[in-house]
Amino acid sequence: MANKKEEIFDETEELQEIIDPPEIDSKYRMIILAAQRSKQLQRGAVSRTDTDIRKTKPTRVAMKELKEKRVNFEILDQIL
Repeated sequence: MANKKEEIFDETEELQEIIDPPEIDSKYRMIILAAQRSKQLQRGAVSRTDTDIRKTKPTRVAMKELKEKRVNFEILDQIL
């Protein structure tokens, strides 16, 4: 049985690549991705939306970035 794992690339890799993430296929994957991106924003990553990060919670910013497809990620299949 295969498990799927999400990975969000580092900021330096994303700036050099064209942002073309796959479709988010479930609300659970959206939550996991938003949590990972939120941690990046809390550690100082630059927001890719026009949202003021000082007035908006990092989780909301992350969800907006994912909705607008401004964050690269890939789904990795792992066999256990």
